[in-house]
Amino acid sequence: MLILLLIGSIPLYARDIEVTVEDSDLALPLEGARLRSWDGQEYTCDEEGKVRLWVPDDRQVVIQATYPGYENGRLLIPVQGSSFTLLLHLSGILENQELVIEASRPGVSETRSGRSVAISNEELSRTAEIGIVEDVMSSIKLLPGVGYAGMFNAMPSIRGGSPGDLVAVMDGFYIEQPYHWGGGVSIFDPRMVQSAQLSHGVFSARYGHTISGLLEVSSKKPSSTETELELGLSSSATNLNLSVPLWGKGGVLLMGKLTYWDPFVWAAKQFVEEVRYITTAPYIRSGAFAAHYRLTQDMEWTLNGFIGGDGMAAYYQNESRSAGLTSTSDMRFTWDNKLGFLIMGMTFNPLPLMVLKATAGAGFHRADLEAQMENHVEVPYSKDFMDRFGDELQGKTSYELDTAMGDRMTELTVNYQGRFDMDWDLSKGFLLAAGVQELYSQWIEEEQAHIWQETVDTDKSLEQGTTWYIHYPLSFSNDVRNQGFFSSAYTLMEYTSPQQRFGAELGLRLDHLSFVGKDFTIQTAPAFNPRLNLDFGILKNLGPLDSLSLTLGTGLFSSMNTNLIYIEQDSGIEDFAMKQSRSWTSIAGTKLDFAQGYSVNIEAYGKWVFDRSYMSLVSRGNELVPEYRFDGEGRIWGFDLMLQKLDARYWDGWVSYSFTHARYKNPARSDADSDEPDWYYPSFHRFHNLNVVLNLKPLPSFHIAIRFGLASGAPKSVVGAISSYPVTVQDSGQVIEKWKRASSYSDTERDGFAIPLDIKCSFFRFNAQGKVRSEIYVAVENTLAFIKTRVRNTSFNSYTGQEEEGSSTASYELPIPMISAGFKWTY
Repeated sequence: MLILLLIGSIPLYARDIEVTVEDSDLALPLEGARLRSWDGQEYTCDEEGKVRLWVPDDRQVVIQATYPGYENGRLLIPVQGSSFTLLLHLSGILENQELVIEASRPGVSETRSGRSVAISNEELSRTAEIGIVEDVMSSIKLLPGVGYAGMFNAMPSIRGGSPGDLVAVMDGFYIEQPYHWGGGVSIFDPRMVQSAQLSHGVFSARYGHTISGLLEVSSKKPSSTETELELGLSSSATNLNLSVPLWGKGGVLLMGKLTYWDPFVWAAKQFVEEVRYITTAPYIRSGAFAAHYRLTQDMEWTLNGFIGGDGMAAYYQNESRSAGLTSTSDMRFTWDNKLGFLIMGMTFNPLPLMVLKATAGAGFHRADLEAQMENHVEVPYSKDFMDRFGDELQGKTSYELDTAMGDRMTELTVNYQGRFDMDWDLSKGFLLAAGVQELYSQWIEEEQAHIWQETVDTDKSLEQGTTWYIHYPLSFSNDVRNQGFFSSAYTLMEYTSPQQRFGAELGLRLDHLSFVGKDFTIQTAPAFNPRLNLDFGILKNLGPLDSLSLTLGTGLFSSMNTNLIYIEQDSGIEDFAMKQSRSWTSIAGTKLDFAQGYSVNIEAYGKWVFDRSYMSLVSRGNELVPEYRFDGEGRIWGFDLMLQKLDARYWDGWVSYSFTHARYKNPARSDADSDEPDWYYPSFHRFHNLNVVLNLKPLPSFHIAIRFGLASGAPKSVVGAISSYPVTVQDSGQVIEKWKRASSYSDTERDGFAIPLDIKCSFFRFNAQGKVRSEIYVAVENTLAFIKTRVRNTSFNSYTGQEEEGSSTASYELPIPMISAGFKWTY
């Protein structure tokens, strides 16, 4: 009712106006001029140089206009009038020179049917700058084709692909492990990003190293003419951005982020038992910078960097006594993660129709984990167990067991990479592009662990006529030091007919890996990936329909599974046995653009995954050891639908729906998963994903952002009854009673629906000159947390067999709503 009241009151305080932007000397309309309104909203002029916007009718306001090659202009809008003209002047006097209007290089962030979906900086500010962690992945997870992953999981499945197949690229630089908290959130803060593009169709041959999805992030570019300052204070983080111009030819942008989750941890401790043992609240510390400078009219230099860290610690100590169990537990856990990268680029125009770009950079990622657990239990035997195995119990009615486990692990990844790209406009609609890239990665893993393991005691089982297990300590250490040399090259030809009635892109990409281990090498065959896209402009300007287009595409893709970094010499992989995972993707899409900024995009796709690498566990003696295979398959098909309303005065947003059917096959099934069928649904698969993003703007100073999702359940195993089984402790020889529950794969069983709902209310203030903007917001994430829709298998105590309330599967949600508030100030 409040929203309806506010919407109804809008005509009392605002009016629509029309602004025409023209050349001051020639009186020609400037199509494509960008106009920034008094409230920070940006608009683009049409072919007549006109744009419609609204202004308050109770005071004067100032609007600004920009256009390449022209000086920035400002216009004072009085309290009366509905039509105005803003004149722009050429920037300086050009003698014996030509005016060059620069366009974005092909391949940068843009929405293209059948290839990618892009999110602008304005859309990111509305969908990603919300909640206790502001993350670009929060926006990406709302796009069509993206499977629901949970609140604290920045690694979603893209069109049925494995979550690990999503590859992130920032300004052409491939980033390994671009995550905080082990994949809980990404490193991409919305304030350091100009735009983000998810490519999940048949995208350009310029990029590779993925068979499912490519996230292309364009860093924010500092202004070359104005000093800008942005400060953000919230209940969970502080952000500070400062942009300084460099003599009108470039700029430097510095960004910093600091989180403090202590208030949230304190609140969660009142409701969630597990949270009470956190000793160091999860934290993120990060900083980034971006710089660019135009050395000459035809040459520009760029530099981008990032450094960040995250971590947490917990100490769990508990002593419990009941009729069935007396236990004492002592557990410690620490996590520390650091990563960073530096990217330098140079763009050069040797000819008016040619662009050359060189990029080089280096990055690192280091994660340190330490966990220790000591446990003492005193458990009485069940009557049934004593009746069955009384002869083995030596007259005892209960047993005591002490276990101690620990794990200390360090993972370090260092990479260096460089690439060179060329785009050459051959005129008459043809464009030729080519490039090469070299990426070197070094993976180091050092681990020392002591655990307790259970395996079947074959001799004892034959003697007793029942399955008998042995419980024994196992210590192991890893010292993996592998290197990978990824070499890539591509070439492509694009054609666009006059009036954009027809377009085509034919490309070929080659990817090759040279694998070098600590004392061994593995040779691999190169992967050739041809790709073809055809675009048809069927209708244009027909009544309310602005355009109707059709896209057809097909192509091959390749990637390397990250599990391969753990391969050792005794893994037994011969030369050319290691293969890159491949996929053949085909897609058909249609897009309809209507008047008033409405659009509909429908895409149907099919993917055949082959030579997929995976790891299976095979029995060798009393141990399960990893075996790497390269013969996995996958059959994936589905369709996506997106209804979008572009930025408008009173409301905008989109609705996306995705249907995904994904089945995988591992010919060499794991001994640990012997019940797995030939073809199965992977654990991350969901048939249906619906997302609704709605931005309501009833007043210039009051906006409401709503994110709602509805996702069908993920696969759930079928479980049987909980039953006891005998175990011999190797050290002492005593027989103990443990409990287990049979579990088997099911094609039909699923857990419940997920219904995430986030709401953000923002209050804005603007000064009369339009230079200062402030925002106060209140947000609620996971609003429907108390509605239980998820039906997961319960867990149980392995010492008593008692069923417990917790789930046996991992969850990336919090069981309570998360409330946050903040203040943002921009100059």
